[in-house]
Amino acid sequence: MSATSAFPSFDVYLADLNQFILELVEAYHAGKIRSWDDLEEKVSAYFTPARMQHTETLVPGWRKMASYVEGITLVHVMCVFLGLYIMPEFLSMTKEQQQMMKWVILFHDLEKEPQKGKRDHGHAFRSAAAAAETLPKLGFPVTFEYDLLVNDWINFTRSSTTKPANFPDYVQDNLKLPEILAGIERMFGQSTPAALIIKTILFHLSIDMQPWPPATPLTDEEVRRYLDNDLVPLLKAMNLGDSEGWSMFKQDRESLRNEILEAFNKVERSLSM
Repeated sequence: MSATSAFPSFDVYLADLNQFILELVEAYHAGKIRSWDDLEEKVSAYFTPARMQHTETLVPGWRKMASYVEGITLVHVMCVFLGLYIMPEFLSMTKEQQQMMKWVILFHDLEKEPQKGKRDHGHAFRSAAAAAETLPKLGFPVTFEYDLLVNDWINFTRSSTTKPANFPDYVQDNLKLPEILAGIERMFGQSTPAALIIKTILFHLSIDMQPWPPATPLTDEEVRRYLDNDLVPLLKAMNLGDSEGWSMFKQDRESLRNEILEAFNKVERSLSM
């Protein structure tokens, strides 16, 4: 096992996938990927049954994630990777942050169950739970409490939903965040790579922004309570990449990016108060 700052390297564990994403970047810059259909064709060709099985072995749930709505989430995740690898916020990160971001993207929609015309408002919490279960199996360090806590914590986090009045779907229950976050720190430590990866996934549907409004955004008080300067750069890159994953080939791509940057300017100002 190879590690970056004592945690596993995405580039080593998923070397073939990383090389594929680099090839997507090269093809994009060469003008060979100009549409979602172009990208979907390359993703479908890459994920042969053997590659799908290999990824499933490392990341249980990958095959199920890829099965929904004709593979739309799989293509989206690859588009997020493509967007991430070319964005200035990622390119200016430290090597350690870049490796963390790659793990974040890999897991961020793992538990997403999309339906046509309907958003899955609770998948961030479920995907964070899946990451907490799988990352230690890939070599991420844990505390002595991990084995004692993980099963109950996963069940608690996955079930942390609520159904607001006059809203058709279940959404993530932010009232459960103190217990969820306390469990992450008890199992993985404070501000460790694994803790930051899981928290970034956990909060990726939590920032109040116009282009992709979450069902249950954090309040200003919750932003100051739950986020910090280690987490925010990762969360910003996650949200920018997530937007790229849907808007890369659309005309409003740049305006969406600017709106997300403004939302995070507000987050950063709130943290500095």
